[in-house]
Amino acid sequence: MREGELAILYASVWQCVFGVAEVTAPLEHDPERDRWAWRFGIRPLVVVDDLDRAPPVEGAGILPSSIWRHSYIRLSDEQFTAADALIRAASRT
Repeated sequence: MREGELAILYASVWQCVFGVAEVTAPLEHDPERDRWAWRFGIRPLVVVDDLDRAPPVEGAGILPSSIWRHSYIRLSDEQFTAADALIRAASRT
């Protein structure tokens, strides 16, 4: 991820997408961490304020199994567009 790129936020327990954020800091790796060693700063742009109303990740064409055990995954343009639209719609209700 690079500064200025957009990201979709995912809640693993709920298996839903709940936000759109802008990457604000470069990707960093902490080799001393076994889990979640990669990180980068973000600025939320749109969020669903209640995870019970957040759209399921499958609604954007993303399989939950593709996300498990990953800090982040790269989405296709179609997946990003679908997730963005779902999040924006859920954030207005």
